[in-house]
Amino acid sequence: MTVFETTAVRKTITALAAAPFAIRAEEPADIAAREVLLDACFGEDRHARTCQRLRDGRLPAEGLAFTAEHDGRVVGTVRLWHVNAGGIPALVLGPLAVAGSRRKLGIGAALMRHALAEAAARGHGAVILRGDAAYYSRFGFSAARTGNLALPGPFERDRLLAIELRPGALTEASGTIVATGLKARRPRARRNAAVAVAA
Repeated sequence: MTVFETTAVRKTITALAAAPFAIRAEEPADIAAREVLLDACFGEDRHARTCQRLRDGRLPAEGLAFTAEHDGRVVGTVRLWHVNAGGIPALVLGPLAVAGSRRKLGIGAALMRHALAEAAARGHGAVILRGDAAYYSRFGFSAARTGNLALPGPFERDRLLAIELRPGALTEASGTIVATGLKARRPRARRNAAVAVAA
């Protein structure tokens, strides 16, 4: 285990032990509440955002979708997704969201540290996101390795950030970030089960 992994895991365990909330793997039963939470945090037009193009029709990376629960309710969420970052396998993180009424509990930071520790433990080399450098720098994100990368749509250069979980993972990364995760299965159309009854 690297120094980053050891430190991140220790911080996550310490934070969770003292926190009035729990972070766990996302479950199918969380999805409806997660969608309501994301609409409340980002607005119903969130599906038009550039980073959404990396998630549409895809499944999150295996074992890297997490829910924060408080008093039996879903109050936070984060997911990571497989991408190709200009020829380099990586993950994109997002969205990270916390219910407005629970933002003083440290849920967002705990979700972030937990997600990064799990990604590192699973052998992933780098995580990329689009966000505010002033907030995400505390977790080690910066624009130092994203200068040669681009998103598939409009974005602000100073908001494309990354962290290397393995030193040098993004050194050769150059080009447009594209989705590579498993495609989500579309629900099958139900057959018409109606039976005609003779009069």
